[in-house]
Amino acid sequence: MQEPFVGSTRLRLAGLALHAYTASGTVLALLIVIAAIDGDAVRALWLGLATLVIDGTDGMLARRLRVKETIPWFDGAMLDNIVDYLTYAFAPIVLLWTGGYLPSGTWGAVLGALPLLASSYQFCRVDAKTEDHFFLGFPSYWNVVAFYVVVLSLSPVTTGIILVVCSILVFIPVKYVYPSRTKAFRSVNLLTTAIWLASYAVLLAQMPNPNAIVVGVSLSYLVYYGVLSLYLTWRRKAVA
Repeated sequence: MQEPFVGSTRLRLAGLALHAYTASGTVLALLIVIAAIDGDAVRALWLGLATLVIDGTDGMLARRLRVKETIPWFDGAMLDNIVDYLTYAFAPIVLLWTGGYLPSGTWGAVLGALPLLASSYQFCRVDAKTEDHFFLGFPSYWNVVAFYVVVLSLSPVTTGIILVVCSILVFIPVKYVYPSRTKAFRSVNLLTTAIWLASYAVLLAQMPNPNAIVVGVSLSYLVYYGVLSLYLTWRRKAVA
């Protein structure tokens, strides 16, 4: 019988440091909320970019450090979900609300609540991340929604429509690409995601007058991501 992998003390310490790295996203979420309350949407979005970088790298590092085996008593997946809910859902909706990007009054509160409720459901689904490394249903990219609302200066009505549509998409079983893990077109996905992150930074640096070409490059990634996700969902259903 094969002995369980234990690893060295150094490897376990590295794993603990990685969990702290992931947990730092909760602090960034707080700073995003503070920036939103201060009325500094651009600062909030820069902090949001930092959370995207952390979320895009911690999983890869966790697998390399074999943290499930070296620190089996700590649930890294639960930590990741807590951080993701705060940084991908809660903080971005606070930004939209405090920045006046939602309709005023009761309708604005309702529209702000929809993504939070939909994401609460999704984060509790055991199949939200499928075994073949996809997200099932719209993957609570409310931080991305908030980014484009701010950068493109979308109206409260347009923002509200987007929130309603994306909240509904949470419950529709389309399999969305997990850029760092989906095997299909993985190299292209990583490259295009890196380009999108770079365009995110460039657009923020250009605020309040983002370059139309950079906006086009950024939006083209969303089109690619959506079309590829629909295609792969259809292909898998066709094979089944």
